[in-house]
Amino acid sequence: MYPDDLDFSKLENAASWQWFDNSNASDIQHCLEDTEIIVSNKVFLDREILQSCKHLKLICVAATGTNNVDIEAAKQQGIVVCNVRAYATSSVVQHVFSLILALNRKLFSYRESVFAGDWSRSDFFCYFGEPISALEGKTLGIIGYGELGKAVAKIAQCFAMKVLIAKRDETDVRSGRTDLTTLLAESDVLSLHCPLTEHNYHMISEKELSLMKPDVILINAARGGLIDEQALLHSLEKNQIGGAALDVLEQEPPSVNNALINYQADNLIITPHIAWASRQSRQKLVNEIAKNIQAYLQGQPRNIV
Repeated sequence: MYPDDLDFSKLENAASWQWFDNSNASDIQHCLEDTEIIVSNKVFLDREILQSCKHLKLICVAATGTNNVDIEAAKQQGIVVCNVRAYATSSVVQHVFSLILALNRKLFSYRESVFAGDWSRSDFFCYFGEPISALEGKTLGIIGYGELGKAVAKIAQCFAMKVLIAKRDETDVRSGRTDLTTLLAESDVLSLHCPLTEHNYHMISEKELSLMKPDVILINAARGGLIDEQALLHSLEKNQIGGAALDVLEQEPPSVNNALINYQADNLIITPHIAWASRQSRQKLVNEIAKNIQAYLQGQPRNIV
């Protein structure tokens, strides 16, 4: 959360704190022995750890996703689990469109060409290297139509884009939804906003990539496991899709040997899981955690999972 640029006063006033910047799995039980309230995010709190926390009453997940907590074990022990919702919507949406625009306008390619002297050597005021296009009239396909998917769709309409929303599965008969095969084939931009589950792991793989337009832009600011990274790399190397922008990878932090990181070309942008991380979003996260704790202490817990 980088406390140096945030105001922690509301959180500090809510409880007496012990801070652990980073914890090894072997240290967690010792850290939490006498704890009544835990605020955590990526540390996995499994049944064994929870059973060892005899005084634990509340787990505040410093995120929306709760996959790092054994919810069933918590319920059996009478431990309340709450999360924080809709705290980073504007930050994520802005990042998503930053990625879309950067690829669609070939910003990095043109930036490098200017530094390489191509514009200076041009006979004309306008150096035109690669084709660029406007978003107006293009089709944005969205997979995952929750808080973030809806917000991305709203901004897409401001760019005069057509929006397609993927059906959840074959049984989804809701109006305004498009089957996945059609959505993949018709989208000029495809943006993922669904949680990662056992059912959608590698939902974008070789087959799905082969259905896409050759100039499609693929955006993933959701979870890395939604995309088969090797299949994506192959498509990028063969120019079978227009480009991809990823804010998430399957392993985080990634290995220095990660093939996508070592593929350095203009049709791929990778950012280090920062779509959510504007200062405003992180401050709202801290404030919402404080509200969750205060509500629990007043006997009215909120945002219960």
